[in-house]
Amino acid sequence: MTISRQSPERDSATIAAIATPPGGGGIGIIRISGTGARPALSAIFHPKSTRETRSHQLTYGWIIDPASNRPVDEVMAVIMTAPNSYTREDVVEIQCHSSYLVLQNILALVLKTGARLAEPGEFTKRAFLNGRIDLSQAEAVVELLQAKTGEGHQIAVSQLRGGLYEKILKIRETLAGIRAILEVAIDFPDEDVEIINVVAMRENITAYLLTPLQAMIESADRGKIYREGISVVILGRPNVGKSSLLNSLLKEDRAIVTEIPGTTRDIIEEYLDIKGIPVRIIDTAGIRENAEAVEKIGIRKAREKQQDADLILLLLDGSNKLPPEDLDFIASIDPQKALIVINKIDLVPDHSETLDHASFKNRPVVKISAKTGAGLPQLEEAIFTLVTGEQKKWEPGHDCVPNVRQRNSLNQALAASRRLLRALSENLPPDLIAIEVQSALDSLGDIVGETTTEDILDLIFEKFCIGK
Repeated sequence: MTISRQSPERDSATIAAIATPPGGGGIGIIRISGTGARPALSAIFHPKSTRETRSHQLTYGWIIDPASNRPVDEVMAVIMTAPNSYTREDVVEIQCHSSYLVLQNILALVLKTGARLAEPGEFTKRAFLNGRIDLSQAEAVVELLQAKTGEGHQIAVSQLRGGLYEKILKIRETLAGIRAILEVAIDFPDEDVEIINVVAMRENITAYLLTPLQAMIESADRGKIYREGISVVILGRPNVGKSSLLNSLLKEDRAIVTEIPGTTRDIIEEYLDIKGIPVRIIDTAGIRENAEAVEKIGIRKAREKQQDADLILLLLDGSNKLPPEDLDFIASIDPQKALIVINKIDLVPDHSETLDHASFKNRPVVKISAKTGAGLPQLEEAIFTLVTGEQKKWEPGHDCVPNVRQRNSLNQALAASRRLLRALSENLPPDLIAIEVQSALDSLGDIVGETTTEDILDLIFEKFCIGK
């Protein structure tokens, strides 16, 4: 079932929720939206001033429990009158002290006025249904909240400002023009005048459909890395410096480092930013044969992480000869996702070679000292290049970056556009050609929410937190 933004059956209840995360903070916010938002505020809010409350202006006062006439908290309240609000409905926000008890008490008073608790993402869903934003902008909201790097943030901001919508709109305008020509040809099949200029239409399809669609799909492949990040596992024998490398990359003492083999027995995971890519870096237990029971569990977990990792940093001790265990490591790792890192170069002052490079089998190699930090910039550069295939940082802020759902719809639109091109070449009847035009339009409509089914909408908005 396709949902309509203008459906009269849409839920018109007044909704309310806590819009700030739990935990200590200076301010907590209760958000209310719907026709009952202003009456709900009037029922529990006593402004200090007697002047009329104006839209989009903060008003100081107290929340009072109507049943007991007891004060609950000193607050600032703001009314945002429809349609000039986030949801295009009357919206009220109450700014109170960020205490769990205070927030829950105020929310309970609001719900007693007849509002109901909002579902996850329901405020943004109403913004979409009421036409304030399209579906790609709605998805950008949750991506903005989840962004882990500056580049991920810029991707979300670009989409929130309508960058993807504008590109989709231009393609749809081209498709609408083609459909209009085809409809004339269908309505007047016996006209002697050539209605469809096949050569010109093919050129338009190539320039204004295929080229931009392919470009957006390619940007989705790149942007997925910036949006979702990668997992990098540090593997190696005990005491080669895995935990020291983790600490050096994070620039903090996150893992315990000792000279005792087998200090790390469990998985340690942290995030870092490598040239805009969110990297989940994973320190693992040193892999060796003669390990005790607890250490063996850590080694098993390390092997499991190795299978799931996007990239493996195989750490070797550069101050000693290559032992047989390291040769086994090298042979067992997929060369497409392995980077050999030679550590402890600070212990080889004359920079003499202690490792047999022929054993690396043409895998990329970086030399570092986790202790001094030497070679770490080169390591980050190598990680970036291996993951992206690029030598320099990509600037996602200058491009729109579709997510996985949008990419699938773009692929469908591209496939329909190619069928459209083929149908023209085969001189098929206009009504059959028009089917492919409509198919492409429907696929693009899914991206902006014009032809999206209700179950897909539910899946999108359930990713949101309550209050957004």
